[in-house]
Amino acid sequence: MSTSSPEAVKKLLENMQTDLRSLSMECKKKFPPVKEAAESGIVKIKTIAARNSDILATLKENSSEVVQPFLMGCGTKEPKITQLCLAAIQRLMSHEVVSEAAAGNIINMLWQLMENGLEELKLLQTVLVLLTTNTVVHDQVLSKAIVLCFRLHFTKDNITNNTAAATVRQVVTVVFERMVAEDERFKDIVDQPPPVQGNTNRRSVSTLRPSAKDAYMLFQDLCQLVNADAPYWLVGMTEMTRTFGLELLESVLNDFPRVFLQHQEFSFLLKERVCPLVIKLFSPNIKFRQGNSSAASPAPVEKPYFPICMRLLRVVSVLIKHFYSLLVTECEIFLSLLVKFLDGEKPQWLRAVAVESVHRLCVQPHLLRSFCLSYDMKQHSTKVFRDIVNALGSFIQSLFIVLNTGNPAATNTSTGFCSNPTLTGGSLTTQAAFEYRGTWIPLMTVSVQGSAKATYLEMLDKVEPPSIPEGYAMSVAFSALLDLVRGITSMIERALAKEEEEAVRREANPDQNTHVSLSGAHLVWEEMVSACWCGLLAALSLLLDASTDETATESILKAELNVAALCGRLGLVTPRDAFITAICKASLPPHYALTVLSSNTANLNKAYSIQGQSVQIISSSSESHQQVVAVGQPLSVQPQGTVVLTAKNIQCMRTLLNLAHCHGVVLGTSWQLVLATLQHLVWILGLKPGVGGALKPGRAVEGPSTVLTTAVMTDLPVISNILSRLFESSQYLDDVSLHHLINALCSLSLEAVEMAYGNNKEPSLFAVAKLLETGLVNMDRIEILWRPLTGHLLEVCQHPNARMREWGAEAVTSLIKAGLAYKHNPPLAQNQRLQLLLLNPLKELSNVLHADIRQKQLESVLQILQSQGDSLGPGWPLVLGVIGAIRNDQGESLIRTAFQCLQLVVTDFLPTMPCAGLQIVVDVAGSFGLQNQELNISLTSIGLLWNISDYFFQRGEAITQELEREEAALQKQAQEKGEPLNRPFHPAPPFDCLWLCLYAKLGQLCVDPRPAVRKSAGQTMFSTIAAHGTLLQQPTWHIVVWKVLFHLLDCVRKSSTTADKEKIESGGGNILIHHSRDTAEKQWAETWVLTLAGVARIFNTRRYLLQQLGDYFKAWEVLLDHIQSAALSKNSEVSLAALKSFQEILQIATPVKDSAMPNDALAAMGAPVLIDPLSAPGPGRPLLRSDSMLERLTSYNCAELQAPPPGEESALEDAALWWSAWNTWYRTGTDSTRPPSGGTGTDRPSFVPSQPFLTALVQIFPALYQHIKTGFSMEDLRKLGVILHGAVSIPISSDASPFILPSYTEAVLTSLQEAVLTALDVLQKAICVGPENLQVMYPAIFEQLLLFVEFSCKPPQYGKMETKHVANAKYNQIQLFTPAEWVALNYVPFAERSLEVVVDLYHKTACHKAVINEKVLQNIIKTLRMPLGLKYGCPSESTWKLAVSSLLKVLSTGLPVARQHASSRKFDTMWPELANAFKDFLFTKSTPPDNVSIQEFQKNEAIDVEVVQLISTEILPFAIFIPKDFVGQIMAMLNKGSIHSQSSSFTEAEVDVRMREEFSKVCFETLLQFSFSNKVSTPQEGYISRMALSVLLKRSQDVLRRYVDDERLSGRCPLPRQQVTEIIFVLKAISTLMDSLKKTQPENVDGTTWAQVIALYPTLVECITCSSSEVSSALKEAMGPFKDFMQPPVSRVPNGES
Repeated sequence: MSTSSPEAVKKLLENMQTDLRSLSMECKKKFPPVKEAAESGIVKIKTIAARNSDILATLKENSSEVVQPFLMGCGTKEPKITQLCLAAIQRLMSHEVVSEAAAGNIINMLWQLMENGLEELKLLQTVLVLLTTNTVVHDQVLSKAIVLCFRLHFTKDNITNNTAAATVRQVVTVVFERMVAEDERFKDIVDQPPPVQGNTNRRSVSTLRPSAKDAYMLFQDLCQLVNADAPYWLVGMTEMTRTFGLELLESVLNDFPRVFLQHQEFSFLLKERVCPLVIKLFSPNIKFRQGNSSAASPAPVEKPYFPICMRLLRVVSVLIKHFYSLLVTECEIFLSLLVKFLDGEKPQWLRAVAVESVHRLCVQPHLLRSFCLSYDMKQHSTKVFRDIVNALGSFIQSLFIVLNTGNPAATNTSTGFCSNPTLTGGSLTTQAAFEYRGTWIPLMTVSVQGSAKATYLEMLDKVEPPSIPEGYAMSVAFSALLDLVRGITSMIERALAKEEEEAVRREANPDQNTHVSLSGAHLVWEEMVSACWCGLLAALSLLLDASTDETATESILKAELNVAALCGRLGLVTPRDAFITAICKASLPPHYALTVLSSNTANLNKAYSIQGQSVQIISSSSESHQQVVAVGQPLSVQPQGTVVLTAKNIQCMRTLLNLAHCHGVVLGTSWQLVLATLQHLVWILGLKPGVGGALKPGRAVEGPSTVLTTAVMTDLPVISNILSRLFESSQYLDDVSLHHLINALCSLSLEAVEMAYGNNKEPSLFAVAKLLETGLVNMDRIEILWRPLTGHLLEVCQHPNARMREWGAEAVTSLIKAGLAYKHNPPLAQNQRLQLLLLNPLKELSNVLHADIRQKQLESVLQILQSQGDSLGPGWPLVLGVIGAIRNDQGESLIRTAFQCLQLVVTDFLPTMPCAGLQIVVDVAGSFGLQNQELNISLTSIGLLWNISDYFFQRGEAITQELEREEAALQKQAQEKGEPLNRPFHPAPPFDCLWLCLYAKLGQLCVDPRPAVRKSAGQTMFSTIAAHGTLLQQPTWHIVVWKVLFHLLDCVRKSSTTADKEKIESGGGNILIHHSRDTAEKQWAETWVLTLAGVARIFNTRRYLLQQLGDYFKAWEVLLDHIQSAALSKNSEVSLAALKSFQEILQIATPVKDSAMPNDALAAMGAPVLIDPLSAPGPGRPLLRSDSMLERLTSYNCAELQAPPPGEESALEDAALWWSAWNTWYRTGTDSTRPPSGGTGTDRPSFVPSQPFLTALVQIFPALYQHIKTGFSMEDLRKLGVILHGAVSIPISSDASPFILPSYTEAVLTSLQEAVLTALDVLQKAICVGPENLQVMYPAIFEQLLLFVEFSCKPPQYGKMETKHVANAKYNQIQLFTPAEWVALNYVPFAERSLEVVVDLYHKTACHKAVINEKVLQNIIKTLRMPLGLKYGCPSESTWKLAVSSLLKVLSTGLPVARQHASSRKFDTMWPELANAFKDFLFTKSTPPDNVSIQEFQKNEAIDVEVVQLISTEILPFAIFIPKDFVGQIMAMLNKGSIHSQSSSFTEAEVDVRMREEFSKVCFETLLQFSFSNKVSTPQEGYISRMALSVLLKRSQDVLRRYVDDERLSGRCPLPRQQVTEIIFVLKAISTLMDSLKKTQPENVDGTTWAQVIALYPTLVECITCSSSEVSSALKEAMGPFKDFMQPPVSRVPNGES
């Protein structure tokens, strides 16, 4: 309850009355005045209580009177009374009812008690209550009260002393609290500006308010007292200690800093009094060797006095803490002193308290900032802040280097710690400690982090310096360092964070111009870091190295990490790198050679001087006391021994990871250091990259295996995880930092790449794996890092070390796949540039020569196609480029993988691809066809080209539209640039160009070195052109013909003619090759055949279309040239095929000759696509173009089905085409049938055309002739003849002959011979129906045929080749593989057929003028003379028989004509020929073969008889028209024939048959017939008769004579049968002749005849002796008629007259 409540007042009144009563009672006896006073006091109180409402106020007003009795009571000096009074007074005070006057009286009374030494504790209590409960005590009264307390402090009683000290402290506090309260009350009233401070005179305080004035006077006197001067205000002080004074000063300064800062008077005191005082008191500590003692010290000592020194340091701490801003210069001095106290030469206790003081500063970062601002950043000023930090560092180093100087006591106590407890204890100690080079310093817990709880600065009761335990100073210094770092970093970090928030806010509201310049702040921070980092680094590195405690290590590492991060944020590169280097070095084994770090240290190792001591970044000591957790291989080029990792290394590594993870943004270039170190650690620990680049524990590949303790084994997954998280967190880095990270990884990787050259050691894949990981997590902004990232990885892919390459490729491909799969914003489909950027490295991989990389590349293409194929869009050209980048030096498996990709593209993705990519698909498919590693792929790719062409065909319209849009855009671009549009086959429309590219590719494949590929490509190409050619524009056909087809023909022709003739043993593996394909030449021949046939077919089926092109004639010529060169090729397959193609293009019917039905016409033209001429098939692409065949057809379909007659021009053009064809045919024929020139028969001729070839060649002529007959001239006919003759005379090789030749005995023509005759037949028929002027050609045809007829007896020679007769080429005896013999054909059937044709033709044409003029008949006879003359000598018996019959037929036709034209003498030369022919035949020199049967012989004789009959019927009757010589020759012949001409070789039995009796008889009869023709109408006839008679008689005479002689000689032997027959026949003839002579008019028979007749008689008479009865009877008959000559004639007629 409060003191002013009614209850409290009531109680107070009661208590007071009770007190007064008690007082009255006590004093009743001894002190009556007091008693009375007490009693009047009771009355007084009662009165006040009764009369006043505000009792307390009235009490206060009357307090002097109320208090008086109690004061009097105290004056009695009776303890009991005094105590009662003091208690009562205290009660009044506590109710604040004491006035100022009363208070003065009370104090005076207390002073008296004090001087009497009474109730000291009660006094102190009363003073305290008086001063604390109200503010009535001021000025002198107050000072008296304070002095009273001071006096009591110095009594003999300890309790009193201590209580007094406490009271003094409280009273001093109260004084200042009053001033604060007063200031609070007056804070709203503006003070008058205080006058300028004058001297130190206390009168200068007149401006102060009452409480302030008291405080001022008190503080001023405290300074005086400490300085051992007399006080101004505290009058009555008798003694004072400096230590207590300093404590009071410190407490005031510490508790009421605002008083000093707000009031200039107080500030003045600080500056003018306190600081000089402190500096003065410090002097013995600074120069303690000189032993400067202070007058106020109770005992003069030679060296620093601990209590004062310690209190001074406390004061200094407070001064610096609160009044730094006022006392800049003074603080500089204090701080410099503080730094000096840390010196090694100072006593241990001094260093300890100094370190504690420094620690106090270190926990106040803002203060440190001020130091930096005020000193370090000012010119010509001490670098105080730097010195503090360096001093701490130096101090720590000194503890390790020089221990315990100048403090013997401490030395003794701490000797036990100096040796390493590890050695004495025998087991590891658990105490935290630092150990460095044998010096072991324990670590104590000295304070909670962030608060400087001092031990020795608090020892206010100690007079002697305490002994400092071993390691205390180190522990404090260590804490100070950590607190310093923590404070500075958190302060700056907070400020930076705030600044960033500001920046964000400013961005949000740009209009509010709240821009605050922060550059000043930044400068301070930078200066702070610059000033302290060297010292910090030196100290922390040393501590880190020496630390044996995990927690301590952790703290040190955290400090280093924070400084590094801070430097990074402030952009201070050197210190940042220095700290990071330190952490890195600590992570690695000692003395580990890592160039990045050593070079970095070299830059840093400028010695930083700290008070003359050089701070080195100390290199690691041996770490004997550290626990080894891993043994591994160092990552280096040369294999070295193993290295060990300790637990501390792993701890440092985790810090490093932490640094990179949390502060990656500020690492910048030092990523290099961090990553290099991590790489080495990862390597030593044996972590290997796994999927996605994460590192997993793996086995070390070589060298001594990595040994890991279980401790580290459990850590590894964690480390691996952190490593991954580190790179995952790169997604939160800004772009610049990310670039630094990537650059660092790249340069690391470059080092690894360098290192992996030239040795097969497992390479370090850390960098590559982490590049991959970083790329994967930064997909959202992949663009900014893509180029450096992939650029580097592509270099790695080129590396000779397979493992390195493999990872490079893994990384690149994973990134590309991830990049394409990532959901970008905007999506890839709309961000073409990004997509191409992502795909580009895939393309670059194609330049790598290593197969494993290409394999990886292609596998990833396959995966990309399977996952993103639909959305590749503009990326297609790149992807296709990759698929198509195959080379023959790559293995099969690569090509196979690439081909799988292509197949996938063609089967699934053509519709999703932009049309611009289609051309590339064609190119790529083509390149697979051309690769030579895998034949099946080549063949399949040709199939793909066919599929592609089908796709073009089906989607023609859509593709055309898209392509034309693109074309327009490109055209526009090109125009803007002023360049021509660069596209293959440019002027053609883009869709046609697509086709042309396809054809061009197939064209290349058609000349591939492998026959199977050529064949397949050829078939595909011609099928495609046939199936889809209708889609092409007319002008494009021009390119197809010239650039595709003819170009192809040229290439094939060239390759075929230069192909190797070496035999190929087998087609790879065990495949046998057929002998028709066992040389390259033969294989090329097949290609040539295919190509030529294909082109010819196109010319045939697309004739109309092609004729629309301007240079059709030129094209036709070129085609014919190809056909000719193929036909003349030395390969029979090619040459034959060429002719087939020739035939094909010649069979094209012109529209005039087309049937009336258009469908038939279409069929003839071979346009298989069109079924119904009026509908237009094809997917929406009309086939009706101006150049289509359809239109022509429909046009004349509509015109009453009447084909329009072709214009003159086209007829002329057609003629030109045909003549061109004729010239080709002629050249081909001439060259192929020309006999070989050189060499004798022993050399094998270079080439002999085959029969089928020649047949085909000749068969072409009739068709060709139909088109050129109008202009066919004699000259042409002559040319034809040469060719036909040549063709027929070519022999065949004996190994082919069984298949071509009929057996010799069959009279069958070969197809070639048939063809030749057909050709002539066509000609002859054409002449027959043709105009008159053609008939001049007949003789030439006869001439040709007659040449063939001669073959029957004289086969033609082919050059100088030796040929065997067909009959001698014994088929069954031909040995395999002997050089082929050449076999001449059996020409007999051919000659005979030719002869029949001649007879036939002559029969038709005998009367033609040309035939007569050209002596055709004579030629026929002349030709027939050979077989007729040879007769039995002919190769074939049939020949002479046919010759005879032909001669008879020809003569039966020709002789009448000859007789008709006898006068013109055109036939004069024929007669001698004819005579010779008869003669040669009838009296042949050849003997019949021995085996001729009698029947045969008789048949042959019958033929002879037929000839004689012809003479008798056709010639002799017309003797008048016939030259005399001829008739004479005939007669002589008949004469010769009429006499038997036997041959001695006949057997007796056959003699009579073989005598040709019948023949002789007919001859004789004919002679006779013409001897006596009764109807002599002309002198000519008479002359024949005479001639005949004379011949006959001469003949008879000869026979008889010979008979007589033979008979005489033969003796008893009968004569041969035939001779007997002959003589009988002669005798009969004589009798006949005699009869005739009788009948003839005598004048018709001239004298010589008679003479000859009569001359016979004697011979007859001689015959009478003959033995044969038959002869005898004949003789009788013969001799009978002679009786008529027995009587002389009636009259004599002169000889020769008729």
